[in-house]
Amino acid sequence: MARILVVDDDPDITEACTLFLEKEGFQVASANSRASGMAAISQDPPDLVILDVMMEQPDDGMAMAQELRRNGFAKPILMLTSISKVSGLEYGRDNDVVPVDEFQEKPVDPATLIGKVKRLLTGEGKSC
Repeated sequence: MARILVVDDDPDITEACTLFLEKEGFQVASANSRASGMAAISQDPPDLVILDVMMEQPDDGMAMAQELRRNGFAKPILMLTSISKVSGLEYGRDNDVVPVDEFQEKPVDPATLIGKVKRLLTGEGKSC
């Protein structure tokens, strides 16, 4: 089964995502910062990354996605965000600024998350 890395500084989010995904048979690892996420990816590249926008720095998730793409990481990235709820701003995929394949608003709905992960892993359409 596919390997997924969840990168989020909120342990409640990483634990919830891990529970939802493992119940579906995925192998899940987690990291709590951009640095630990990059280290985990370099040691054992996952099939999909679930990445929070804001961690130690407000743009850590976007910066990490940019760095991954520059380094040739071509696997799907699903970005978790609550920015639109906090700021009222909407944003979407942008190959330079936000090079991710899909967005998921927090709080995370398990069924929605599982559906998006499965679509991304099978290469079906990207909604961003």
